[in-house]
Amino acid sequence: MFTGIISAIGEVTALEPRGGDVRLTINTGDLSLGDVGLGDSIACNGACLTAVELTGQGFVADVSIETLSLTTIGGWSVGTCVNLEKAMLASDRFGGHIVSGHVDGLGKVTAFYEDARSWRLRILAPRELAKYIAQKGSITVDGTSLTVNNVDGAEFELNIIPQTLTHTVIGKYKVGTEVHLEIDLVARYFCLLYTSDAADEEDSV
Repeated sequence: MFTGIISAIGEVTALEPRGGDVRLTINTGDLSLGDVGLGDSIACNGACLTAVELTGQGFVADVSIETLSLTTIGGWSVGTCVNLEKAMLASDRFGGHIVSGHVDGLGKVTAFYEDARSWRLRILAPRELAKYIAQKGSITVDGTSLTVNNVDGAEFELNIIPQTLTHTVIGKYKVGTEVHLEIDLVARYFCLLYTSDAADEEDSV
């Protein structure tokens, strides 16, 4: 489980194809791995990966075909920068929202422009995820917990403050950039419950 509060920006140092999937090595930069052991989870741009080796400067993870098919990881290369967050502890401060580290779909940046000291970011989500995105609700973009300002069909808008811009990979976005999206777990289960209740009412008529 994660919170969507990015701890550091890491950098891909190696991608090794292995029988259809990939072994990925990431330099974690300022992220301390002193409390990380083999088998622990680290979110990389919001995708939960398991540390199978610790290198001293970072960690190694195996990326399955399933994960490659649902994320942008297959398009990463040496030098790609990624948002990093270690799995939360029970004693951690809960600064973002409940994040599972499972990518629900890929969004595409449609606009990104300055607005006073902040930036406005517009993203087009897959149609099947749009019903879960609500104004003033939470969403995870490349692992970053953000608040939705406005929703227009399958497009939604976010306000990016200077702190977020400089401490995440969002500062590298441009129109056309593909991003990992994870919808809010509360919204997901509320919508599923509402849909199920509505279906039960129709069946009882």
